[in-house]
Amino acid sequence: MTELIPVPVTVRDVGSAGGFVLDETTVIDAGPGTGATARWLRGVLGAATGLALPPGAGDDGETIRLRIQPEDAGHLGPEGYKLYVNGDDITIHGGGPAGVFWGAQTLRQLLGPDAFRRAPVAPGRQWLAPGTFVEDTPRFAWRGLMLDVARHFMPKEGVLRYLDLMAAHKLNVFHFHLTDDQGWRVEIKRYPKLTEVGSWRARTKFGHRASPLWEEKPHGGFYTQDDIREIVAYAAERHITVVPEIDVPGHSQAAIAAYPELGNTDVIDTTSLSVWDTWGINKNVLAPTDNTLRFFEGVFEELLELFPGEFVHVGGDECAKDQWQQSPTAQARIAELGLGDEDGLQSWFIRHFDTWLTARGRRLIGWDEILEGGLAPGAAVSSWRGYAGGITAARAGHDVVMCPEQQVYLDHRQHGGADEPVPIGYVRTLEDVFRFEPVPPELSPEEARHVLGAQANLWTEVMEDTGRVDYQAFPRLVAFAEVAWSALPAPAERDFADFERRMTAHYGRLDALGVGYRSPAGPHPWQRRPGVLGRPIEGTPPNV
Repeated sequence: MTELIPVPVTVRDVGSAGGFVLDETTVIDAGPGTGATARWLRGVLGAATGLALPPGAGDDGETIRLRIQPEDAGHLGPEGYKLYVNGDDITIHGGGPAGVFWGAQTLRQLLGPDAFRRAPVAPGRQWLAPGTFVEDTPRFAWRGLMLDVARHFMPKEGVLRYLDLMAAHKLNVFHFHLTDDQGWRVEIKRYPKLTEVGSWRARTKFGHRASPLWEEKPHGGFYTQDDIREIVAYAAERHITVVPEIDVPGHSQAAIAAYPELGNTDVIDTTSLSVWDTWGINKNVLAPTDNTLRFFEGVFEELLELFPGEFVHVGGDECAKDQWQQSPTAQARIAELGLGDEDGLQSWFIRHFDTWLTARGRRLIGWDEILEGGLAPGAAVSSWRGYAGGITAARAGHDVVMCPEQQVYLDHRQHGGADEPVPIGYVRTLEDVFRFEPVPPELSPEEARHVLGAQANLWTEVMEDTGRVDYQAFPRLVAFAEVAWSALPAPAERDFADFERRMTAHYGRLDALGVGYRSPAGPHPWQRRPGVLGRPIEGTPPNV
């Protein structure tokens, strides 16, 4: 009963009230606004238990009641909930529809690991929810996971699975990294070559970019617009917002390979470019021309129809300036607009789309490089190079999502052992992630209010399939979810021993969900990648 993850604000054993047994008489009584959660509960618990769980208002001992209680929203907020289990019924009261859903996720945990399976493994067993009272609400409104599907494509079914895994851990923002040098993954109907040409590459570097190994076969894939609509709807049913990312003006070789006029044609022969097959910072960036602006306005117009959320991510990171320095066209634009230098040119490019999105009722968010040169008031920042960008942004009045690479880039290795597959970056253990603190102490209370929350990032250069993504994400994503949801003490005061105790039970849930996590004992033989070169960084990561 006390093995819940993320740890709730309040949880009490009320065994004196008895537990609730789910059986053939159990019904789900869904109040107004809770129908989606009732359908979800019926689907997942019905599959795991073999019970019908039909709608209805049952007698004592028969009913799971779902209710939205607006009066609870005052102190719990729209995502907060109260869950009470006794011998008569199970009640979930939420401050809003999302609160009811998160309460239902907690109920699923109370029923044991087999409640996470897709079919009964012990037909006829008793399903007992122990007498429990939980009152809970999240610390942060933005509890995110970024998944890079550009470097290695994840088919739609894998994305839907990750949305389920997010929901099981009360994460609510899916940052969908759809484009990069190595692939363009979303159908844009007015520009069909983006997927015809840009969605696949002839071969792929295996390991770090210094590795001598290649996978000599085509790699690719993309999501049709109907796929995207399905993903967005599936996420919405789980109270997850999808934030799409179209990376500009750097990380754009796949787009330039499809439409060579987007590149700096006065510097290189852009018609010779193909989708990039290796990793790193690419010097082939977008040309700062009116044609490029109009092209990407067309891309974003279609994107806004697919993604109804408030934020659109435009990347803005790691834009090499070499070609702009050599380009007469770029230099003429700098002079014409009085921008000073190439950094000013990048800022102008980003501000253009900031203004464009704002005029359409959306908000731009980008990696912390977009701070260079100034931002419009409504723009938000993903602070990835450390805390510094987020601190600067918050002090300037911009909203911030904290995702410092030194702390929550889950592509970084999780142990220093020789068996870790393709070791990248610093060692970030489960405990390290558990002690991550999204709000820097340097911020005043007023400035800290600009920290919307936190996000864990999964870059997939060396994650060639879903099994590798699982290995890098779990179990560390579980610790991250607790940091993002729960009101934890200061990092040094957090009870990691208690978290490990709760994880002992949670591994059973991950097993039932089929997650290929890293075992505390180390990688299984099939999870290793012997002889594949990585890029480990030794020492303690800087807190910058």
